[in-house]
Amino acid sequence: MAVSALIVGCAGSALTRAEIDFLREADPWGMILFKRNVEDPTQLKRLTDSFRNAVGRMDAPVLIDQEGGRVQRLGPPHWRKYPPGSVYGRLRASDPLIGRELARLGARLMAHDLISVGVTVDCLPVLDIPQKGAHDVIGDRAYGADAESVAVLGRAAAEGLLAGGVLPVIKHIPGHGRAGADSHEALPVVDAPLSRLDAEDFAPFRVLSDMPLAMTAHVVYTAIDPKAPATTSKKVMRGVVRGLIGYDGLVMSDDLSMKALSGSFSERAASAIKAGCDVVLHCNGDMAEMKAIASATPPLAGTARRRATAALARIRHAPEPLDVVEGRARFEAALATLT
Repeated sequence: MAVSALIVGCAGSALTRAEIDFLREADPWGMILFKRNVEDPTQLKRLTDSFRNAVGRMDAPVLIDQEGGRVQRLGPPHWRKYPPGSVYGRLRASDPLIGRELARLGARLMAHDLISVGVTVDCLPVLDIPQKGAHDVIGDRAYGADAESVAVLGRAAAEGLLAGGVLPVIKHIPGHGRAGADSHEALPVVDAPLSRLDAEDFAPFRVLSDMPLAMTAHVVYTAIDPKAPATTSKKVMRGVVRGLIGYDGLVMSDDLSMKALSGSFSERAASAIKAGCDVVLHCNGDMAEMKAIASATPPLAGTARRRATAALARIRHAPEPLDVVEGRARFEAALATLT
């Protein structure tokens, strides 16, 4: 069976018999992990191995949201607590070179943590630019309040992940920073003019358009398409993401189970693919929802398959050398200057 243009989650810390059967039948391109899936390094490596054994592809990507701050799936006592993106912005404000170096080093250290347990994709960097009056769902996850800071530090983080053998995901394309609602709970509508969106919100994504993977924003931009959020809008996906931004990497939807989207799960999947997403993402591990989405998700073929292959080819199988002890000490020392 052909690989499906689908990324799914699982319910717990080990795959059930039903999940293994589903994975073998649906053959999703990848799997994403959350805190509910994580106990300790040994268990987590066993889980990622079992996923790859189920789909029969040892290079099948395993994803995670490991940003630092309030979005961190691996944490104490087995893994370090990393700071949110805004901390690197504060470092950059006092010393631009140190800020960039620490953003790269932090991501390189995270890559070291991830690759050791079989995780090969991190949904980082966040390239959204928070605006006054917007919902705080982005907030301190952002590297700064201007396009230049976000682009510089976002690239540093992406380079750190790539150096450690982990693929970065730029998100949330084409920009979630103006959203007045949390798309996990409601559909945000942004009324800013296209000229402002293009000059500000889209700018970091344009600078990082060479990155292998991107995740969409479930946000309506009335200046582009007043009827549909980016994830399910041809006008946004083709005119902005592939057009104005010039992104030609693999685009995955944000989580299809989020309340910003409407319609059945099969309709959501079909709409995202039709709009131009290469791959759809479903995170919560609910079997009924996964089956509905899988039923409407096509095989990974054509341009989407080319993009997926190109993305996986960016994984360094011999990571850049890193003295982990020295790197962690340097990282902690720099963070201590902020306290």
